[in-house]
Amino acid sequence: MDPSCVIFTFPIPSPPRLTPFSESSGNVRQSRVRQRMEYEFRPLGKVCAGTGQPFQPGAVCFSVLVQKGEDFERLDFSPAGWKGPPENTVAQWKCTVPLPVETKKKLVDPDAMMTLFDRMTEEANPLDEKLRYILSILLVRMKRLKQESSRWEGDNEFIQYISTQGEGTYEVRILQLDDAEMQSLQDALNARLALE
Repeated sequence: MDPSCVIFTFPIPSPPRLTPFSESSGNVRQSRVRQRMEYEFRPLGKVCAGTGQPFQPGAVCFSVLVQKGEDFERLDFSPAGWKGPPENTVAQWKCTVPLPVETKKKLVDPDAMMTLFDRMTEEANPLDEKLRYILSILLVRMKRLKQESSRWEGDNEFIQYISTQGEGTYEVRILQLDDAEMQSLQDALNARLALE
């Protein structure tokens, strides 16, 4: 079933069935059995059925389900186009036009990240040390690097990593960075990876 479809269930009464209260009594009661029918129809349209104007995100919208022969059609109206329910309306409701969904950020290719990490390791540019540190953390999370050991040199701790796909071994100095600096470095890293 398409998750963008709206499903409404309408109770349809069946013909009454007579059931006696008791064999000795002449009284009868009516028992109504209800059946349920489900209808699927399209999601909210992009333009008003009355004015033809596009819907604005967050705006109120009036929707109706109209029977046309054997089929049902959904019609959506802006407040300016709403003149009440059209003929043969079987259901109506008021809703809000959804806000645009933010697209997810493009996922970065782990191979491209590993290539950049290799290049930074070979170049050993001190200006890239912080970016390389952030990149190593991301590659561990992506299971492209695995911590093999660590060592201390004076006040500095270094982690030795091994590549999980045979690219080699690496050593990265652990840096103390605050959250704002980490975010800034991640943004710079994303920009750099976009150029790769």
